[in-house]
Amino acid sequence: MNAFTHRNGVLHAENVSVEELAGRYGTPLYVYSRNHLRAQYRALADAMREVAPLICYSVKANSNAAVMRTFLEEGAGLDIVSGGELFRGLRAGADPGRIVFAGVGKTRDEIVYALREGIRFFTVESEPEAERISRCAAETGTTGRIAFRVNPDVDPRTHKYISTGKKENKFGLDPARAARAYAWAAGLPGIEIAGLHMHIGSQILSVEPFAAALGRVAGLCAELRDRHATFRALDIGGGIGIRYSPDAVPLAPGDFARAVTPTLRALGLDVVLEPGRFLVGNAGILVCRVQYIKENAVKKFVIADAAMNDLIRPSLYEAYHEITAVRARGGTIKGDLVGPVCESGDFLAVERDLPAVAEGDLLAVRSAGAYGFAMSSNYNSRPRAAEVMVEDDRAELVRARETWEDLVRGEV
Repeated sequence: MNAFTHRNGVLHAENVSVEELAGRYGTPLYVYSRNHLRAQYRALADAMREVAPLICYSVKANSNAAVMRTFLEEGAGLDIVSGGELFRGLRAGADPGRIVFAGVGKTRDEIVYALREGIRFFTVESEPEAERISRCAAETGTTGRIAFRVNPDVDPRTHKYISTGKKENKFGLDPARAARAYAWAAGLPGIEIAGLHMHIGSQILSVEPFAAALGRVAGLCAELRDRHATFRALDIGGGIGIRYSPDAVPLAPGDFARAVTPTLRALGLDVVLEPGRFLVGNAGILVCRVQYIKENAVKKFVIADAAMNDLIRPSLYEAYHEITAVRARGGTIKGDLVGPVCESGDFLAVERDLPAVAEGDLLAVRSAGAYGFAMSSNYNSRPRAAEVMVEDDRAELVRARETWEDLVRGEV
């Protein structure tokens, strides 16, 4: 679904005027559509129903409690990468038995916390990590269920910063080493071999990398299932791409399912999925207000009150986000949409045909629901934006705007 459409020339989030939201809550402002979140989850669950996966929402994409709660109410689990995300997930009402814990640098404290809460399993990136989990399990009198992350060396054809399944990436073990690691880890005290994990990258727009990666680990999964009675799960990660630019073709859930379900069905293992961007990316916009229009000898700049600290994807990944006028006036101007941060890399769009706007007008940066607020910062001592959730004709503030006092809270 497209939750953000113009009606009578004004952009709406579901049935609520974005202009009204900006007036009520100020800018910069993140606005999310709850019905879009639900629609994405249900579309993926329906497409994959043949293998009935546990869909673990990837919290790192957007860790707002209202977002998490929406998916939890749909039956989701959570994919976390830190103790802080575990804390957030439990606070939002997650069942720890439906939480999987990934990440290459888990600390002792994080592992102990997760063991005591009884998470489903740890995604293990290295032998030293398995040893640490074993020691922590022995100390706490618990069992550490683990799934080694296998790196299938498949090119996901995405940005190099979000490619995670090639041999030069820091993630996981190659299949041969993983087989040896499983045999060794089975002898560690307090360890249970729970499954295998892979995740080859993010924003993938074709099915071929997923099918290729699955094909490279299927044989190992069959061997491990025969060798370890507790080996029950295959976690195939996430990475399903979405539409950012108007002419992009997103990866449809049905196409993804047709590429992976035959192999998954043949293996007969419990399936875990870890979507993040697919669920939340197009469920959110970042609303900003134009402060100035500036021209120099070679370029025109639209200067807004949102900056790279609010949405870093354009600066970090050279990512494209569609820019829409909240109140359509017609016409375009060629230039850059920039913010007030003192960096040349502070931009949201470069050399683009932008909506023709004037000082005080509102703009919406689309596809900002994933890795938007979650990656925001207080750089230049800028308070982070407010977040609002819209459902039908109702809007609720789900995170208050930070204040200047919040910036120095905790300082001495």
